[in-house]
Amino acid sequence: MKPHNPNRVPKDVYLSFVSSLSGNRMTLLVGVIVHVATCLAVAAKTQYSIYILLSVAFLLVFSARMVIFRRFDRVDKQSLSHAGIERWERILVASGACTTALLGIASGYAIFVVHDSFAELACISVTMATMVSVVGRNYGSRFAVDLQTLFCCLPMIVCSLLALDFYRGVLSIFLIPFWLTTRAMANGVREFLYENVIARREITIIADRFDTALNNMPHGLVMVDAENRIQVVNRKACELLKIGAPERLKDRDLGAVLRYGARYSFMDGSQPELILRQLTQVAEGSLSRTLIHFPESLSLEFSASRRTDGGAVLIFEDVSSRVKAEQKILHMVRFDALTGLPNREYFGQLVQEYFAKYPKKNGPLGFMVLDIDEFKHVNDMRGHVTGDHLLCAIAARIKQASGNAILGRLMGDQFILFFPRAKEQASLDREIRRVHAAIQGRYEVDEVTFLVSLSAGYAILESDAFAMDEWSVKADLALFESKSRFKGGISGFEREMDGRYIEQQKLKADLRDAVSAQALHLVFQPMFRADGSRIECAEALARWVHPERGSIPPDVFIRLAEDMGIISDITRFVLFKACSECMTWPEHIAVSVNLSARDLRDADILSVVADALAHSGLAAARLHLEVTESCLIDEPAAVRAILAELRSRGITIAIDDFGTGFSSLSYLDTLPLDIVKIDRSFVRNIVEDARRLKLLRGTVNLARELGLKIVIEGVETEEQLALLNKYRSADLVQGYVFSPPVPSQNITLLQEGIIGRRTVQRRRTKAA
Repeated sequence: MKPHNPNRVPKDVYLSFVSSLSGNRMTLLVGVIVHVATCLAVAAKTQYSIYILLSVAFLLVFSARMVIFRRFDRVDKQSLSHAGIERWERILVASGACTTALLGIASGYAIFVVHDSFAELACISVTMATMVSVVGRNYGSRFAVDLQTLFCCLPMIVCSLLALDFYRGVLSIFLIPFWLTTRAMANGVREFLYENVIARREITIIADRFDTALNNMPHGLVMVDAENRIQVVNRKACELLKIGAPERLKDRDLGAVLRYGARYSFMDGSQPELILRQLTQVAEGSLSRTLIHFPESLSLEFSASRRTDGGAVLIFEDVSSRVKAEQKILHMVRFDALTGLPNREYFGQLVQEYFAKYPKKNGPLGFMVLDIDEFKHVNDMRGHVTGDHLLCAIAARIKQASGNAILGRLMGDQFILFFPRAKEQASLDREIRRVHAAIQGRYEVDEVTFLVSLSAGYAILESDAFAMDEWSVKADLALFESKSRFKGGISGFEREMDGRYIEQQKLKADLRDAVSAQALHLVFQPMFRADGSRIECAEALARWVHPERGSIPPDVFIRLAEDMGIISDITRFVLFKACSECMTWPEHIAVSVNLSARDLRDADILSVVADALAHSGLAAARLHLEVTESCLIDEPAAVRAILAELRSRGITIAIDDFGTGFSSLSYLDTLPLDIVKIDRSFVRNIVEDARRLKLLRGTVNLARELGLKIVIEGVETEEQLALLNKYRSADLVQGYVFSPPVPSQNITLLQEGIIGRRTVQRRRTKAA
C-alpha cells in the first residue's frame, strides 16, 4: 500500500512520518557546521565573498528551522487534524528545501563562475553527501525528497550546461538518474516503513483484542506446550484455580503450578494429579469432558484438545450453579416436596441399592404400608395447611421410630417402609409392630392436638428377588384387611388374602364386561305419600346378577366400579334405562337416579342427562337426581354450578342420605336443592327413643323452613309410619313398610291396585 494521499493514511501514521522530518537534530547541527566550514574554505581559497554570504544564510536557515521545530514540539499532536498535519508538513519541507537550495546555488556558482577545482569539488561533495542523507532524514515526506533533490541537482545541471563544456554537460546529465535513484530509495524506505507500521499497528490491535477477550471470557483457559509448560493462561483460570497472576506463570510447568495451588489454596492434594490425568484422557479423546468437584462447593468442568505441535489447550468453567440446580432438580425428582422423604420411585431405587450392596446376605425382609385413618377430615375441618403440617409431623415420627428401615412416602396420606434382612422372622415381626405402635397417638400441630391412628399392612418374605409391585400388592392386601377390621390396626400378609385378591380382580374383570354388555338391570323402590294413597316417585337401583356367584350386593359392585373408574358408565346406563321405564308409568310418577362423586367432577353429566331425556322423551320435571354429601367435598363450587344448571332445566335435585356427613346443615342453604332425603339412621329408633324423634322433627322443621320437600328413607314398621304421620314429618315415605324395590312393571300395578287395598286395610286396622 502506497500512502499517496495523506488523507488515506491513518492519522497517527501520517503524524509519525511528518514528525520524523523534525527528528535527528544533531545531524542538522553537524550538517550546518560542515556547510558553513565548506563555504568559508572556498571563500578563503577563491576570495569570492558570495560564499561568506552563503555561510551566513546557512546559519540563518538553521536557526529558523530550530525555531520551527520548537514550535512543532509544543503543538498538541492529538488535536491535529489531517489538514493541520499537512500544513506542518509543508512548513517543515519548505525549511529543509531552503538548505538544499543554498547547497545547489553554491555548487552551481562554483561550476559556472569560479572555475576553481577545489571550490567545485568541495561544494559538489557536500551537496552529494547531503542528497544521500535525504534518504535517511526526509523519507517521511515524498514532497521533501522531491523538493530537496530538485534544489540540489537542478542548479548544478543548469550551470554545467551554461558553461558550454561538453564533458561537464554530460556529467551533469548523470545527476538525473542519481536524483531519480535517491528519490526511489527514499520512497521505498517510506513505503516499507509504512507497511510495517500498519502491520504492527494491526497486530497490536489484534493482540489487545485477543488479550481483552482472553481475560474477559467466562471460561478458564490454559495453553501448554509438548513439555506441559504454560504458554498462555488467562485471568479467569488463575481466579478459578487460585494459582497467582497470569504474567508470573508463563513457561512454568502446569503440574508444578497446580501442586503449588493445592499447597497454598483450597485444592486437595490429590486434585492436581487428577486434573493432569483427566486432561490427558480428554486430550487423547477417551473422555469428551470431565467434572471435578473442589472444596467450597466449587465444581469445574474441564475439556481439552491436542495441538499439532504436541501441546494442548485446557478449557474449564465454573458450573457450580448448574451442579447445584441439577442436584436440586434431582432432589425434587427423588424426594417428596412436603415431607422430604423418598418418593415411590426413589424408594424402590434405594431398596435395589440395598440388594446390590448386600447380594449374599440371608434372612427375612419386611415391607410395610401405613395409611393415616380419616386424614381427609383434618383437611376438611382444619384446612390443608394444618393437614400438611400434621403430615410432616407424622413423617418425622415414623423416621425417628423406623431405625435402619428405608422409609418413603407412597402417596397422599400413605407411607411405605422396607425393613432390611433380620436374623429371624419373629424378631422382624416384633420390630414392625413396634414401629407401628410408636407412631400412633397424640400430635401437637398448629396449637391443636390430634389423636392420630394409622392402619398398617405388612409382608415378611424369604426372597432374594425384590419385586416392588408384588410386595406392594401383598402389603396393600394386608392393609385392606386391617382397615376392614378396625381403625389403627395392623395385619400381616397371609396366603388367603392373595386368593381373595385374585377373586376380587376376577370380579372386577367380570363387572367391566357386564357394564360393557349392559348386563345390569334395574329395580325401583317407590316413594309414597305419607298416607300411602299415591306413588309420587320411584328410585332406580342397579342390580347385578353374576352368572356364577349369583346376585352381587350393590354396595360391593358399586364400590368396585368407583375404584375402577367405570361408575360413570353405570350412571349413564341407569339414566337411559330409568327414563325409558318411567315413560311406561302414569304421568304423575317421577323417577329418581343417584349420581356419584365422579359424575359431578366435570360438566359431561349435563350432556348425558340431556341425551337420556331426549332419547326417552321424558319431561325434565319427571326426573329427580340424587347426590350425597361426599360428592360435595372435593370441588364444592364446581358441583354447585353443575347442580344449578341441571335445576335450571327443570330437573329436581335431592340430597340423599342426609345427616350422615359432617356439614349437612350448611348444604341445605348453599346448594340448589328441592328435596331432602333423610337417612334411615334417623328413623331406626324413633319409636323407642324420644330424643331420636325430637332430632328427626327438628331436622324436618329446619328443612321445611328452607322450603324443601321431605323424603324419609328406611321406614319399615307401621309404628314408625304412624309417628311420622302424627307429627307430619314426611312428605314422602320410602321403605319396606310400603314396598321393597320392584321391577318396573310393578310400579304401575302398585299404583293401580295394591296400594288401594293396603290403604283400606291399614285404615280398618287403625279404626279397630
